[in-house]
Amino acid sequence: MTFTNLCVLGLGYIGLPTASTFATHGMHVVGVDVNPRVVETLQNGGLHIHEPGLRTLVQAALKSGNLSISTEPEEAEAFIIAVPTPFKEGKRADLSYVISASEAIAPYLREGNLVVLESTSPPRTTMDVVAPILERSGLKAGDDFHLAYSPERVLPGQILRELIDNARVIGGIDRASSEAGRDLYATFVRGEIICTTATTAEMVKLMENTYRDVNIAIANEFSRLAARFGVDVWEAIELANRHPRVDILRPGPGVGGHCISVDPWFLVEAAPDLTPLIATSRQVNDDQPQVVVDLLQEALGGLDGKRIAVLGLAYKPDVDDLRESPAVEIACRLAERGAEVIAYEPYKLDAEFPGISMAQSLDAALGGADGLALLVAHTPLRNLAPEEVAAKTKARIAVDAVNGWDPVAWEQAGFRLTRLGVGI
Repeated sequence: MTFTNLCVLGLGYIGLPTASTFATHGMHVVGVDVNPRVVETLQNGGLHIHEPGLRTLVQAALKSGNLSISTEPEEAEAFIIAVPTPFKEGKRADLSYVISASEAIAPYLREGNLVVLESTSPPRTTMDVVAPILERSGLKAGDDFHLAYSPERVLPGQILRELIDNARVIGGIDRASSEAGRDLYATFVRGEIICTTATTAEMVKLMENTYRDVNIAIANEFSRLAARFGVDVWEAIELANRHPRVDILRPGPGVGGHCISVDPWFLVEAAPDLTPLIATSRQVNDDQPQVVVDLLQEALGGLDGKRIAVLGLAYKPDVDDLRESPAVEIACRLAERGAEVIAYEPYKLDAEFPGISMAQSLDAALGGADGLALLVAHTPLRNLAPEEVAAKTKARIAVDAVNGWDPVAWEQAGFRLTRLGVGI
């Protein structure tokens, strides 16, 4: 099939780059978001998210005339749903955004159209949730219109490159739907495009992120064991990984982001009797922020009344994405325990959280601090010179939860540095 126009619903970390990439490859694209502030920002030439190269891409797409921004869908040959799928109470998938997007498409759906769900979803969401809603149009999925699931598989910070270069899985409700999806993404995808079924594609996405979550959990447990046994877990991991068939991941303050910290719960929800390992791994990683809080309490001799400079709030280095961030969880728990928390997030200075003061500069965070907590290995934070930090704060107690600082250099600068996973 050949596509000339497209409607993308959801202009977040995936939808906006996807819409802009299609537009810069010659397709007429309407980008839709229900948040008027997002729409207004984009229409005025601004950007509501941080991603390297995205501003240039969006501006090029808008300038070409191929990308327009709206709060309402329009008729198109193809529709992509790229809305959030967070979880709600009880760690259950919240499909309300997917449902709303599907309902918004139905009035504009025409015979021969293609609808692609990109939002990470529990198995059978495409078949059992999206298809029945779209069929309210009077058209039948598979007979009158094509329907497919194609998971995004990109890394924040490298989205623009990976959108094009990564392999793309297209899962259709029938073969014709898979092939239609393949033809759509072939507009710009240079990686291999593999066709399969919709439910298989949904499962693939969940398996990828669950695999990583389970492996991070064992690394976090190793860090706890090392602390108890008087071992440096970072040295131990480096040595263990010299084995040709071992690749232990890095421990840290927990697991965040919209994917790895969320997706495994979709499998647990769908089949709790078959997922004890997945559920336990999720619990290990969800408990990791408390390990860091306890580490800070021990290092500072208590938390009540202590002023703590929290360095980094994003869920991973060098991005502005705070969704499900363990660093945010740690900062909030510190505040609940009576600490005065001054957080510095260089990529999201306008973040707001109850009980947490946001510093607009590193100096503002360091001034008057009793202790420092490195929670995210942002490049500018990881590369801080300890002697320069020492000149800006009276604090001489520091906790490194990401192995970002050289312990020798920091100790020579007069700091007592405590590292996650390093026993005494």
